[in-house]
Amino acid sequence: MPHALIVDDDADTRSALTELIAAEGFTIDAAADMREARIHLVRRTPDVVLTDLKLPDGSGLDLFQEFEPSDAVELVVMTGYASVDSAVDALRQGAADYLVKPVNFQRLQMILDRVPRTGDLKAEIGLLRGELRRFGRFGRMLGNSSAMQTLYDQIARVAPTGATVLLVGESGTGKELAAQSIHDMSLRRKQAFLPVNCGAISPNLIESEMFGHERGSFTGADRLHRGYFERADGGTLFLDEITEMPMELQVKLLRVLETGFFMRVGTNKEISADVRVIAATNRDPEEAVAEGRLRADLYHRLNVFPLHLPALRERGDDVKLLAQSFLDELNQQHDTQKRFPPQALEVLSSHSWPGNVRELRNYVQRAYIMAEENSIETASVPLHISPARATAGTMLMVPVGTSLAEADRQIILATLEQCGGVKKRAAEILGISLKTLYNRLEEYGGTGGSVDAAGSLA
Repeated sequence: MPHALIVDDDADTRSALTELIAAEGFTIDAAADMREARIHLVRRTPDVVLTDLKLPDGSGLDLFQEFEPSDAVELVVMTGYASVDSAVDALRQGAADYLVKPVNFQRLQMILDRVPRTGDLKAEIGLLRGELRRFGRFGRMLGNSSAMQTLYDQIARVAPTGATVLLVGESGTGKELAAQSIHDMSLRRKQAFLPVNCGAISPNLIESEMFGHERGSFTGADRLHRGYFERADGGTLFLDEITEMPMELQVKLLRVLETGFFMRVGTNKEISADVRVIAATNRDPEEAVAEGRLRADLYHRLNVFPLHLPALRERGDDVKLLAQSFLDELNQQHDTQKRFPPQALEVLSSHSWPGNVRELRNYVQRAYIMAEENSIETASVPLHISPARATAGTMLMVPVGTSLAEADRQIILATLEQCGGVKKRAAEILGISLKTLYNRLEEYGGTGGSVDAAGSLA
């Protein structure tokens, strides 16, 4: 039976929480201050601690010092001060979640449902570390470099918690794989993992896609639609290209992250959502805030546990490991035995790979197709040079007072013209995905092409 420790100097709060948590199948210890809490901890290590931030003899956050990482204890802070700053600070220090007094019972139930009943999750992460030592794999990721080892260690620490994660890295570094790995190592792994590219959804539809809509709420809404937050209830929502989300929707996203409630378009009825959010961007988030692409308050709420994904050029011999892995997959799929000679792997390792892992995978596939014999020579498929940026001196004048949407439109169209209409090159220069560029061009009345459900351009 799971065990909970309640730490609060208010006797009525302790009594109410004891009754509620015991009804969820927990055994309970209760303490009025830090001294009593430490006495209980000596006797028994709890599965979850619910502690007030402000106690007569200290802060509830001081209880972090009583645990080892291997204890797998979830610490939930409670505060009577509805301050996002104090809650975010607690999450940064390692708290699994927070509750604002008076405690909402639904939120409390959601938190208790996530508490591990055994040490299985920690054991699974231990097995993954063993697989890393033997094969260079950690979850869905591959790589043995020191930069990746640092990333794996951070993922192993944050995955079992309920903390919001912000992934920052260049396009093609594997942010979705990292998000999926965090989900797979979390208590939510049996629930849905939903990836959403915020830049690939029309700004006119993104609110409906995120939160859903009621039938008849707008023209064409002929049925009730459940949005991503509703479908990800109990699981993880991965918001890629978060800086491409319209500013007005960022306000609503912030509210969901703070309260756990949202409303479908066309209704005032609130719906609860127990969703862990992992966000990602290939931009510098602080620059995005300065440029007005990302709200500062949303950035601070998402930036509870930031993770940097290293570029492939920073990962040393991981290039060889990845290239060989991609080739092994192709050989297995097609029942062949093609291979890289050592000198070919050295050539790959010396390339800068501006498109990162995605570019390397595409190159290996091209080389595999072009290889006539079993040996893959890099000379037969030259490495692409990264696209040239717009020529020096090319400028676009945007008058002060121009809306961000109109400025975006002018920059995108001007860049596309500078690239001679080559959309892939323009997307790389703009720092957005090709899919996002196609969607923007469709909005502007240009020929955007179509994109299928898998994200392939048609």
